[in-house]
Amino acid sequence: MDNKVAEQLSLPVFRRISSLADSMNLRAFVVGGYVRDHYLGRPCTDIDVVVTGSGIQLAEALAQQLHTKVSVFKTFGTAMLHAEGMEVEFVGARRESYSPDSRKPHVEDGTLEDDQRRRDFTINAMAWSLNNDSFGELVDPFDGTGDLHRRIIRTPCDPDITFSDDPLRMMRGIRFATQLGFDIDSNTFEAIKRNCQRIKIVSKERIAAELNKIVSAERPSRGFRLLKESGLLALIFPELDRLSGVETRNGHGHKDNFLHTLKVLDNISLRSGDLWLRWAALLHDIAKPLTKAFDPETGWTFHGHEVLGSKMVPSIFRAMKLPMNDRMKFVQKMVFLHLRPIILSEDMVTDSAVRRLLFEAGDDIESLMMLCEADITSGNDAKVKRYLSNFELVRHKMKDLEERDRIRNFQPPITGDIIMQTYGIPPCSAIGRIKERIKNAILDGEIRNDYDEAYAMMERLAAEMGIAKTE
Repeated sequence: MDNKVAEQLSLPVFRRISSLADSMNLRAFVVGGYVRDHYLGRPCTDIDVVVTGSGIQLAEALAQQLHTKVSVFKTFGTAMLHAEGMEVEFVGARRESYSPDSRKPHVEDGTLEDDQRRRDFTINAMAWSLNNDSFGELVDPFDGTGDLHRRIIRTPCDPDITFSDDPLRMMRGIRFATQLGFDIDSNTFEAIKRNCQRIKIVSKERIAAELNKIVSAERPSRGFRLLKESGLLALIFPELDRLSGVETRNGHGHKDNFLHTLKVLDNISLRSGDLWLRWAALLHDIAKPLTKAFDPETGWTFHGHEVLGSKMVPSIFRAMKLPMNDRMKFVQKMVFLHLRPIILSEDMVTDSAVRRLLFEAGDDIESLMMLCEADITSGNDAKVKRYLSNFELVRHKMKDLEERDRIRNFQPPITGDIIMQTYGIPPCSAIGRIKERIKNAILDGEIRNDYDEAYAMMERLAAEMGIAKTE
């Protein structure tokens, strides 16, 4: 046995499984991600054990020995427990068959090779024996180690069968290629193209889970290019797919907004691992196809795409079964505000405009600035340098105003209750007008963010409106 494999199998839990499997006359193997990640030098805390026989029986015996709880899923023939900081799942070796309209297989007992053949990719089909007579020996009938060396994603058997049986494997293949920086074998990729329509039987939740892993990768653009080329993107994320392409009229062309979006996504990924900031990068220009217009004098315009885009975010999240909570609202805010710092950097940086940006962005201002800097994808180095330099001016102005005016997340000092109590009036539109005028006065620098100054302004405004104080 390879010394490095011996080290990987040095956890006492493996010897416990080995001893129990021998005593129960079972054959047991570690298979899948734990083996793959060892050869890739990546950490892994999930252990999958395949048993030729009853995986549940072996799991229950181990749980009894460790005095720990085991979760049994009889429908799937699996059991799971925690040991030594690892999640260990047991399953009986099996072969599977599928009906055309479901990802749920018909399962029969099988051999180890049957089980390896049903796996999605060769790099996930390698196994180490855990029995004492062959402890640590590699079982690799489909040359997964060779594909790791060649950096190839390939199915163990006919890829058309693999993807037709379980279409989620198409997403998983693209996800693995993205995470690992591997290529997809040409026959395997052609099969993804042929079977892409099968993705329609997969739940939105499972698709979203794979998309999130692609978005979280070191260079997520790779995954979206593959999704686009395979035909999957149009089926699972049509709004993003529609960003692709360039239209030219009267010699005026616009940039390919799909390729631009992927560049922004990669840029933000160099600076932040925040999944939802990356989603904001992915969606920041999502409304451009719906706002595109041609002006003979100025060329192509996309006026209001940030407003419409922010309105599209909830429906996209809802359709894709992404969380409809503060994460969605954060993405919505980023899409709505993503042009503001760019506009500021092009014009004179006024205190009033910076105050409004600080007020609207609140605690998310740094995320917004990162998104805006990532959005500068021009091939003109001088232009990029000028924008980034201007962004620094905006940052300095924000820091100065924040320290002086306490604008971020501020609430106007005069509330509706104060106005109603002072003047003895019920809720009405005049209260909203007074509050809005005071808020704008603070943001425009007419008065300070101060109760006394705001109260004095309330009195002036009420007098102008003919509202008298109660005695």
